[in-house]
Amino acid sequence: MAHTNEPTPRLTRRTRALVVAAAGLVIGLGAAGTALAAGEDEGVGGTPCSAAAKACVDLETQQAWLMKNGVVTYGPVDVATGGQGRETPTGDFAVYDKDRDHHSAEFDGAPMPWSTFFAPGGIAFHEGDRDSGSAGCVKMTNQNATVFFSKLDKGDRVEVR
Repeated sequence: MAHTNEPTPRLTRRTRALVVAAAGLVIGLGAAGTALAAGEDEGVGGTPCSAAAKACVDLETQQAWLMKNGVVTYGPVDVATGGQGRETPTGDFAVYDKDRDHHSAEFDGAPMPWSTFFAPGGIAFHEGDRDSGSAGCVKMTNQNATVFFSKLDKGDRVEVR
């Protein structure tokens, strides 16, 4: 086998998760495609989030999951997050409010059904058009928004990576 000096291609989180899931492996791949021992993975269950997360959002892949004790219980689901200058904040948050029939005060009463608020500034999971960026919220289909709304409770940990 010929050796080249070409760099190893960088794998995205989604590609790493698919490789690991398809192979049924207990090890994962690190950020640069290097092997990691079990327990050193960047996230759990094919997500970039910790076992403490009840909801996980991956900004890179535009996906979200629901989790319980480090096990994915729902997802991944496709989402649309904040656009340029209105990015979805990253970090660890907690659900602080829920409103099934929320209307935006910022956007002339625009409907934001199934809102589950988790970050300062009114950032929430909610039903919305995924073909355009949001003002920081995590938009998803009606079906997915209703599941997130019904499964998340005040105080539940949300991780955005």
